[in-house]
Amino acid sequence: MDLQKHTEPRVTEARAPEAGASELRASDADRDRVADLLREALAEGRLTPDEHAERVEGVLSAKTVGELEVFVRDLPAGHQSYRPHATRGYTPAPNRPTPGAIPMDPDENVVAVFSSAVRKGRWRAGRRMHAYAVFGSVEIDLSEAIFEYQQVVIKVISVFGNVEIRVPENVSLRGSGGGVLGNFEVSTLDSGEPDAPVVYVDGLAILGNVEAKPKRGKMIEDILDRVSRKVDRNLRKHLDR
Repeated sequence: MDLQKHTEPRVTEARAPEAGASELRASDADRDRVADLLREALAEGRLTPDEHAERVEGVLSAKTVGELEVFVRDLPAGHQSYRPHATRGYTPAPNRPTPGAIPMDPDENVVAVFSSAVRKGRWRAGRRMHAYAVFGSVEIDLSEAIFEYQQVVIKVISVFGNVEIRVPENVSLRGSGGGVLGNFEVSTLDSGEPDAPVVYVDGLAILGNVEAKPKRGKMIEDILDRVSRKVDRNLRKHLDR
């Protein structure tokens, strides 16, 4: 009888390596942070205006975090561990605006009395907007708007009327209000990006309807505008020296 033990090699299932942080898709906030680092490098004289402009152009076309790291690898910031915000500690947007950040007077009024009023397309959102729908309809579409401020307040009064508010998917949305024999509905939304705008909807629906929610498939598209403004400012500062 053969008492010799034959051991066969254990077959282990091969697993695909997990994607590293450098392979993650870059967000607009990631590109904006790298653009800020390049701006600081330009101000410190580490980059020439031509080098800065070339790198910013590359940042805007980068698809992954690894591609972004290339543009700051030879800078002091490149020796710090760079990771997208999704891997960092996340603090949700507050339920109310920062005290003193929003003026009492509105930047714009949207009024519909026995009529309709629409605000949509490529427009600049102010810090405060008032919307009134009295036997009328108001539509406020922020999905293609340019956010110049991080906090935006929309004060809404609907009396026998209807107010619809749409925001991009990558902003935060908060609501505080109520309805009197009416409907006041705000779909809470968290962006996950530290510098994303926060839209606060406040008000009252009396025998009317107020609804605020994200517009699916729409993202903030002003990253090019924001980076371009930063580049222009710093180029001018550099040339004025």
